[in-house]
Amino acid sequence: MKTRIVPCLWFDTQAEEAARFYTSIFKNSRITAVSHYAENMPMPKGTVLTVRFELDGQEHLAMNGGPMFHFTEAISLMVECKNQQEIDFYWDRLLDGGSEAQCGWLKDKYGLSWQVVPEGLEKLIGDEDPTKANRVLQAVMGMVKLDVAKLEAAHAGK
Repeated sequence: MKTRIVPCLWFDTQAEEAARFYTSIFKNSRITAVSHYAENMPMPKGTVLTVRFELDGQEHLAMNGGPMFHFTEAISLMVECKNQQEIDFYWDRLLDGGSEAQCGWLKDKYGLSWQVVPEGLEKLIGDEDPTKANRVLQAVMGMVKLDVAKLEAAHAGK
């Protein structure tokens, strides 16, 4: 089934480079199409215009639109990980050339924000027991890369 909602990521001129970077990290990922600017368009003829790609089966579009727009933390891509090993894997690769932020967030070398989180984090933070939920939230707020064992310990009150 074709995805109906496709995130479009605006780059200055790095759309193809970024798509290759992202597809090298995630399994079940590939570039599916590349289009180029033609004559009388905003960038030189032959410059990559768009790159369609899939990350773990989810369709995305990267576009070279020029320097007028930049990524902000107002939008991020969230990677839900099965365990600490997956968190470490994705964190290290996405962080390459980028910068760390708080609470499991990072910016990659293109300025795109990512959240690298364990599966079930929302359930822990939304626990019916407000004391447990608060302990987990406070633990998350004190971390850069998330540590599953510490989050589970906070939930358990250890």
